[in-house]
Amino acid sequence: MNIYTGNLSREFTEEELQKTFEAFGKVTSASIIKDKFSNESRGFGFVEMPSADEAKAAIAALNGKELNGRTLNVNEARPRSAGPRGGDNYRRDGGGPRRRSW
Repeated sequence: MNIYTGNLSREFTEEELQKTFEAFGKVTSASIIKDKFSNESRGFGFVEMPSADEAKAAIAALNGKELNGRTLNVNEARPRSAGPRGGDNYRRDGGGPRRRSW
């Protein structure tokens, strides 16, 4: 199960994130999302746990917990939606599908 972890302190590392979740079971991967220009943490990350039961236990225990002076936001990660550049066929202004004028 893929888990979203938000409101991380900027100094929090991927190793610390992994250790935090390993208290609840096996962690396949832990990554913190970084700004592509400054390479600084954007304050959120993702943890992958193979066992859904262990992942749900981690979510229940860590969501709302204070860590490094910040209250964590932990929940099951949702799939990325096709945004304005994601290839969907709708206008950003809410005007509905694009029509070709030949």
